[in-house]
Amino acid sequence: MVSGKQRKRLEAERESLLTALESVGRRSLRLEEVRQVRREVVPTLGEGAVLEYLLEEGILQQVDLQSTRYPSFRRYILQGATAFEVALSLRGGSYLSHASAVFLHGLTEQLPLRIYANREQSAKPEPEGVLTQEALTRAFSRPGRETTYILSGPGYEVLLLSGKSTGNLEVGTLQGTQGESLSVTKLERTLIDIVVRPTYAGGISQVLEAYRAAKDRVSVGVLLATLKKLNYLYPYHQAIGFYMERAGYPEQALRRVEELGAELDFYLAHALSNRAYSKRWRLHHPEML
Repeated sequence: MVSGKQRKRLEAERESLLTALESVGRRSLRLEEVRQVRREVVPTLGEGAVLEYLLEEGILQQVDLQSTRYPSFRRYILQGATAFEVALSLRGGSYLSHASAVFLHGLTEQLPLRIYANREQSAKPEPEGVLTQEALTRAFSRPGRETTYILSGPGYEVLLLSGKSTGNLEVGTLQGTQGESLSVTKLERTLIDIVVRPTYAGGISQVLEAYRAAKDRVSVGVLLATLKKLNYLYPYHQAIGFYMERAGYPEQALRRVEELGAELDFYLAHALSNRAYSKRWRLHHPEML
């Protein structure tokens, strides 16, 4: 409990505390960062009293993100901090992706209740050998892998992803809903990511809607150059071409994708049922599309 003497001292240092907290550069702070502020501003006061004062006064708010299978997180947020900021503060070097990036790029008006924060794995050797139709068909006959690292926060969930190492390829900065600066995949990288993992975008229909919304903004050259650098084993360009065609992209753009070739039959998503087939893209897709 904060004593009267401690409170008087803290009130005198209120502005200094707030300035020091804001100088961290993020509005979602780890406990150690709050401790460092205490050491800098009021080193003679106990940690518990300072933290209790900051929480009682509403200068900080405690946010707990819980998981039933993995470590949980606690963050202390400054006024105005958004769920996106909290998600990015959980692991260093993270960026927002998939449905979160779709929203931040204005490709949907649906405020996502699931936030996707990706931190890339360390670099691994690229797979060797030649992809066969048998191996591709077998892989896509099964459900796709999905992260199980899901954290429940106050009114939202955070999904922590561990994507392939790309050196943060085509990751930039966007303003969030409250003007906050957020690390997020750029438009073309986002459109690739949601083709690779449509479940992280809300499903195939939502991916198609994102492609429609991006039609007048996307650079096909940047998209294809980024896809080449990502160096996926599977021929995702066939799925990208299909989405572009269904979204009404110009024929010239479709031909640029077509020039990459189509040596194998591909699948729009894993474990498809009620399938139809696009001869142009050699692609199995849901009959509804």
